[in-house]
Amino acid sequence: MVCVKHKAVALVIASIVSVPLSAQAQATGDRTMEEIVVSASGIRHSPVTPLTAGTSDTASLLRNIPGVDLRSAGGVSSIPGIRGLSGDRVRTKLDGMDLISSCANHMNPPLSYIDPSNVDTVDVVAGITPVSVGGDSIGGTIIVNSAAPEFASSDEANLIRGEGETFYRSNGDGYGGNVSATLASKLLSLNYDGATAQADNYKAGNDFKPAGPAAKDRGFLPGDEVGSTYYDSTNQFMSVGLQHENHLADVKVRYQHISEQGFPNQRMDMTDNKSHSINLGDKATFDWGVLESRVYYEKTRHSMNFGQDKQFMYGDVPGMPMETEGKNIGATIKAGTLLSSRDILRTGLEYQAYRLDDWWPPSGTGMMMSPNTFENINDGTRDRYAIFGEWESRWSGQWTTVLGARAELVRMNTGDVQGYSNTNGMGMGMGMVHNYLAESTAFNERNRRRTDENVDVTALARYTPDANQTYEAGVARKTRSPNLYERYSWSTSGMSMLMVNLAGDGNGYVGNLDLEPEVANTISATANWHDARRASWEVEITPYLTYVDDFIDAKRCVSNTPACGPANQSATDAFVYLQFVNQNARLHGVDVSGSYLALQHVDFGRFTVSGVVGYTSGENRKTNDNLYNIMPLNAKLSLEQRVGNWTNVVEAQFVADKDNVSAVRNEIQTGSYNVYSLRSSYEWKQFRVDVGVENLTDEFYDLPLGGAYVGQGMTMSGTGVPWGIAVPGMGRSIYTGLSMRF
Repeated sequence: MVCVKHKAVALVIASIVSVPLSAQAQATGDRTMEEIVVSASGIRHSPVTPLTAGTSDTASLLRNIPGVDLRSAGGVSSIPGIRGLSGDRVRTKLDGMDLISSCANHMNPPLSYIDPSNVDTVDVVAGITPVSVGGDSIGGTIIVNSAAPEFASSDEANLIRGEGETFYRSNGDGYGGNVSATLASKLLSLNYDGATAQADNYKAGNDFKPAGPAAKDRGFLPGDEVGSTYYDSTNQFMSVGLQHENHLADVKVRYQHISEQGFPNQRMDMTDNKSHSINLGDKATFDWGVLESRVYYEKTRHSMNFGQDKQFMYGDVPGMPMETEGKNIGATIKAGTLLSSRDILRTGLEYQAYRLDDWWPPSGTGMMMSPNTFENINDGTRDRYAIFGEWESRWSGQWTTVLGARAELVRMNTGDVQGYSNTNGMGMGMGMVHNYLAESTAFNERNRRRTDENVDVTALARYTPDANQTYEAGVARKTRSPNLYERYSWSTSGMSMLMVNLAGDGNGYVGNLDLEPEVANTISATANWHDARRASWEVEITPYLTYVDDFIDAKRCVSNTPACGPANQSATDAFVYLQFVNQNARLHGVDVSGSYLALQHVDFGRFTVSGVVGYTSGENRKTNDNLYNIMPLNAKLSLEQRVGNWTNVVEAQFVADKDNVSAVRNEIQTGSYNVYSLRSSYEWKQFRVDVGVENLTDEFYDLPLGGAYVGQGMTMSGTGVPWGIAVPGMGRSIYTGLSMRF
């Protein structure tokens, strides 16, 4: 395994960071081929080798990046957000594929499709996202890549390389491992990666400090097991690379099977998830520039039901099976053309066809979920066609600008639907008075075809007056069309709405055929001060402001079913039922990061202090309510020592009270907390040993972005988990890992 880098993940915030020129290019003023493709994207490429001994959740690789927060979900499926915007508002690319979550509860987000051990680079483009990086998003772009094909060098006949790792984590009894093997000649490269990870429910911390909102009677005792936090995941990956003359081609085949995964903030659990994909790409270098093309196909088959911690009421009865199938076909072609030593033109075409079926077979629970199959999304289609152009100009050694525009056409439709029965009537429990016949008939009679014509525009500038300072600024208009669940979920039966929840807040949702695309207008600036070599110290500050027209928020639903009746309109201490709706929003905040080489000693090594501070505020401009799931003021500080083969890290995380919460969702407040961690690694020849302690003091705390705790489902009396309980964070966990290269 390649050694872990000091900066494991590349970060860009509203920037135009050009890849450094080679010595020859600096002397001649020429632009390199790599610059032609990536420099305007503001991406600092940094190889990563994830600390797989400490995490099986790929999204957690981003946890120390300014502006990035993680929304809790399953143990291998947390959802990254950028400056208060998460989910489908963030574009995620995996080896060039635009992936989409195929689940009414967002249980299979794009980053869950790759194991951390298979990640080579992760690049985050936040704020002013250049149009060449991606569209149909307003929060930013996350680009994840597995390793590029390796080939034998000119002085060796063949390349043979392998890696293996195993790990154990005490909290939740988590264990697993991964292997990798490469066989390559000068022209052909073959690679295989396999990884498995599993864990039981974790336990909350024991050290409870009764202060802030968490001090109320919350139903959780320190040290309790947190239900529905188990998982069992297997990933397999094969790739073939071929280089010939000016071409580098690759074929990547990926298969994933998650046999089970609990979700403490969802009514359902994942009972099976199978995904496979094939991804073909080619990169060709010419005298005039670079041409890249890619086509891919991905299919997900996803199942949900009440898992082992939510099955109290039903025992061995089938519960409520829910099935989903998503298919994703895409193609891209983009060119980087060197117009002159000063100018680069990037152009591209993209196509994505997404198909979704979401159906719920009849249940044997006796809860009137029969005799029909409930069709939530039937033959849903979402097709995107995009074209973009981007001009980067390096006016001098001090000034660089990037201007870009993207046009997208998004077409959506869905077929006819039906409820569990072709009647209007009453069932048992969970608000199951329904209007299946009336609502499905009204939905089926409407024209459901929707076409959105979206336009993105970005303008960025970078000024470098000298070797010690850099200033960047930009403005952008970014657009996102609704997803299929936001537009086409149709039933206001209480039970049906509780099964549609993209937020993890315990509430129920119904879609809205009349939703318009979100349009975000962002302004951001970055000031960076550093030593000339960026080796001793660095400080970066990024304030930002975003206004979102037609922001897709929620309002209390209104219908003649009891779930959407008068009690739902006024409830302040209960789970509620909501409808997606367009409103206007404003987000603003600041990210601060820095590092300082505090000490360098021949015997004690290098001591580096680094820190990240983040603040975000989000407001619904129509209702004056707070936006949901905004991370409170937080900071991370770390002290790293590198001496010989040792790397040692002490890390502290500080999080303030979260009391600016969404009233329409009855969002739960959380208290402040401090969490400390220790990590150490030692490398010797082809071996590496990792040990660490997460949450050293066993602090009990609630996750600010954890949502509502519903991890124990129904009791035998038929009463659900009460409102007002947040999902606790993990208590102390000791981990160890051993890896070997050969």
